[in-house]
Amino acid sequence: MIHIAYHESYRHHLPDNHKFPMKKYSELAKRLVEQNIFAESNFFIPHLLNEDILSFTHSIDYLIRAKTLSLDKSEARRLGFPQSRELYERELRITQGTLEGAELALKNVLSFNIAGGTHHAFTNKGEGFCMFNDVAVSANYLLNRNLIQKVLVIDLDVHQGNGTAEIFEKNSNVFTFSVHGKNNYPLKKEKSDLDIELEDLTNDDLYLEIIDKYTSRLVTEVEPDIVYYIAGADILESDKFGRLSVTVEGAKTRDEIVFSNCKRNNIPVMCVMGGGYSKDLEVIIETHLNTFKVGKEYYG
Repeated sequence: MIHIAYHESYRHHLPDNHKFPMKKYSELAKRLVEQNIFAESNFFIPHLLNEDILSFTHSIDYLIRAKTLSLDKSEARRLGFPQSRELYERELRITQGTLEGAELALKNVLSFNIAGGTHHAFTNKGEGFCMFNDVAVSANYLLNRNLIQKVLVIDLDVHQGNGTAEIFEKNSNVFTFSVHGKNNYPLKKEKSDLDIELEDLTNDDLYLEIIDKYTSRLVTEVEPDIVYYIAGADILESDKFGRLSVTVEGAKTRDEIVFSNCKRNNIPVMCVMGGGYSKDLEVIIETHLNTFKVGKEYYG
């Protein structure tokens, strides 16, 4: 059975015209059921993450300041969200959704989190709408419990997973792979195990050639016990911040490449949605829905 993490707090309390499209989470959950892609029984509601688990990934000083809403003005500005207790608990639930989803994926091969992919959260700071790094927290939890030995992070959000790269820089048990816009945020890139930088206006043909080449190689060479797949919708030509020229169909083919390679190698997948900032919410929803459809096609 494929499991999907979702909680109503994912939408948080910010207005829909905030530059991060919060409405996509509730719409995505609703349409997955309305379109009979998945049933309500596929969904689980993540509880609040045990905060002690965060300390395996994030510094104690940062965690205390985040919990007590004591981030200074520059830190809060980098985060992109106003500090509040509601936001803090939202981030705990999103992180728990990825952690619990990964545990379920080890048993049932594939899980999704309707949110997640908060890859700009570093060991000691958050930025870019990311307070805690859900993929890193989940991977560290599984590694520390000896449930897995090797992790492959396939980060196909348009922005480099700079926080993930920093967190796992010296961890040989986690291979970080990021395909992202060369001239896009963050301006200062960290060093992943493998970074592929794309020029502005990269189209479907070149993009998919790169994804196919490196994904097929890495799932074989790394031999991961689990893949964390960040399936960003911000690679689209319509995205406000993406700077690439990938179509909705191209993004779907990207998903097919990732899921087919993981399936062929019998690798469980924990898939999170990442970013998406097209002006037309329907384009974001369609792209994310395709990711769920393709995952179901290969693992359902």
